[in-house]
Amino acid sequence: MSSAFRQTVRGMRDLLPDEAEKLRSIEESARELGKLYGYREVITPVVEHYELLAAKIGEENRKRMYVFEDLGGRRVALRPEFTASVARLVATKMVSVPQPLRLFSVGSLYRYDEPQFGRYREFWQANYELFGSSKPEADAEILVITDDLLKRIDLRSYHLKINHVGILRGVLDGEGIAEEQQNNVMQLLDKKQWEDALSLVREAGGSQRCLDSLRSLFEIRGREPVQVTHEMGEVIGGFPRALEAVKNLSGILSLAEESGAGIDFYVEAGFARGLEYYTGMIFEIFATEMDIALGGGGRYDKLIELFGGGMVPAVGVAPGIDRMSLALDKQEVVSRESAVERVFVIPVGEDMVSEALKVSSLLRGEGFRTEIEAMGRSVSRALSDADRRGITHAVIVGAREMREGKVVLRDMKERSQETVSLKRLFERIKETQ
Repeated sequence: MSSAFRQTVRGMRDLLPDEAEKLRSIEESARELGKLYGYREVITPVVEHYELLAAKIGEENRKRMYVFEDLGGRRVALRPEFTASVARLVATKMVSVPQPLRLFSVGSLYRYDEPQFGRYREFWQANYELFGSSKPEADAEILVITDDLLKRIDLRSYHLKINHVGILRGVLDGEGIAEEQQNNVMQLLDKKQWEDALSLVREAGGSQRCLDSLRSLFEIRGREPVQVTHEMGEVIGGFPRALEAVKNLSGILSLAEESGAGIDFYVEAGFARGLEYYTGMIFEIFATEMDIALGGGGRYDKLIELFGGGMVPAVGVAPGIDRMSLALDKQEVVSRESAVERVFVIPVGEDMVSEALKVSSLLRGEGFRTEIEAMGRSVSRALSDADRRGITHAVIVGAREMREGKVVLRDMKERSQETVSLKRLFERIKETQ
């Protein structure tokens, strides 16, 4: 084998069993939560038309797409996010479905980023999208489901950084600054290059009043939503559209607070995201131990129309599964999967293999994760292997016990064992977990 094949393609990863298990556990939590909130799963292609994915995604993200020409000469790309694909689906195949329409997706995405901690070229996300409602309660629902997911995976210390893109764009609109120039400003703000953003506004013809308002906005931030939004309103009082966006953000935050979710918000008036399709509230998820976002989302009311599906307001969020897993590692949260009973059935001698297979089938029928000793090892060596691999219970199938309809159950954690009937076996495993 070539030495080059000993490593994955740069930016790609092999996920070993423990890593895959953690990722799938979060993925399953995301699926179950979506169903609880009334979201239905859709599956979209990994490969899409380049023009579809490039629309409104932002120049920085367009540069990082995996783009190629297929054998039919079509320019296609690997999806860098879910929203464009789901929006296409809604615009073309779900036009007549009653609204509001709640959809979710889970899967892999691809961006040609520079590999570093928490940033891979192949990564996994969950995705929740709510179509059809422009009301603040729809935005609040997306915030609440995001917080609920983080709680369900047992993430302890985190906050949602939030803003409203309409505030910044409202100021720029008031100065007659073109959308393309606004997009460039947003790209700089996304990278926290505030001075460069102000310079660009100045070059685009922004007045001193505009520059002063933006500079003041960039300094407004905090964890008291009522106070922060009040300060924002005072700063941009001369820009009606921006003021309307502040009122909208304030209403969304109030509804989220009244939901009882107890979300820790950090409102930052100079915060922007690189995706160009956002029209309203925007937010990102941050864990205390990490300085990269675990995911993000916001409102996008014009994307469906762009894809020919009419004016359909929408709001969504895409939590990063890989990054949530890293955050759990940083917080030393024990995976729920590790607490699941894992049973190892050991036959005593070759003549007990068939009986051990029967016992294994019974255990699996009751929902226990069950393996059988398949190496022909002695009981002591099989137990040693089970202990090394984190098995919670061992079931020893011997001839004498089986004649009485019994087996030996060993609690691997407590280093204790007992002889139990097959009828009591399942109950005793649960009692000793």
